[in-house]
Amino acid sequence: MAEAILARRTVLRAGAALAATGAAPSVVLAQTAAKPKFEFGVRDIVYRVIDGKPRKARVYQPEGDGPFPLVLFIHGGAWVDKDRTDDQNALIDFANDGVAVVAIEFRSGNEAPYPASLADINYGIRWLKAHAGEFGSAANRVGIYGTSSGGHQVLLSAMRPDDPRYAAQKLDEAPDMDAKLAFVVSGWGVLYPLVRTNIGREKGIQSVVKAATTFFHDDDTMNEATPALILERGEKAFLPPAFVFQGTADQWTTPELAERLQKDWRDKGGEMELLLIEGAKHTFVTEHPFEKGSIKAMKAATAFIKKHGGGAA
Repeated sequence: MAEAILARRTVLRAGAALAATGAAPSVVLAQTAAKPKFEFGVRDIVYRVIDGKPRKARVYQPEGDGPFPLVLFIHGGAWVDKDRTDDQNALIDFANDGVAVVAIEFRSGNEAPYPASLADINYGIRWLKAHAGEFGSAANRVGIYGTSSGGHQVLLSAMRPDDPRYAAQKLDEAPDMDAKLAFVVSGWGVLYPLVRTNIGREKGIQSVVKAATTFFHDDDTMNEATPALILERGEKAFLPPAFVFQGTADQWTTPELAERLQKDWRDKGGEMELLLIEGAKHTFVTEHPFEKGSIKAMKAATAFIKKHGGGAA
């Protein structure tokens, strides 16, 4: 056990170094005390242009032919901040365990309000499915993972693959490709945006309120874009296998609210696993990657991805 933790620590330190610089060498090999399951490369690519601005994706590619589960990563940042380099340590963990990851940039709320980012993510899903073979995978192995506000947006994207607002951007190279996913994973997702915003209002945290209103504009839109409420309103929803994990001390979403979403998802015939990490707060995996709860969450997420995305054992 000590050797395994040391190996993971070494790999994550490499990720921390990359995150600190924002750089991505063409190849990064895991140098660990115990041989990693997979060597992997990390590289940046420009995957599209939005509003005249090249948008990059960071690719975490296990070495070998695969086939690998393939994950589209959607970063957090209160809907208005951060970029493709967010949560890099966890994505290195996935690559080290034989999961290919593509972390994309998309328009934030500071560039364009909801649903612009959802349209970008929907496009990103279709683009990744069309190019899955280039990453040692296949379209039917593609799923999505997001954290915090990204954890909210991945659930919306999974549930509404055909929403005309989300699917508005044409993918010329594969016009018939759909945005349906093999699985969805939400890490400490902001599952109820209005709840978070009201907490910010009550506590006088203006940055939280400003970010939400910049992205959504108003409370009604927050409710329109709340996964549990979509199900409770009886709206049409596609429900791929889902895995949600968060801490019991999360500042923005209580365990009871997460359990409510799980019940709604299951009541509509979908499969959702929920993992609650005792005492953990928002962003716990990012801030405390070596704590037992963080390791438990990442192992469970990896197992779920491999189960539903197939790929190498």
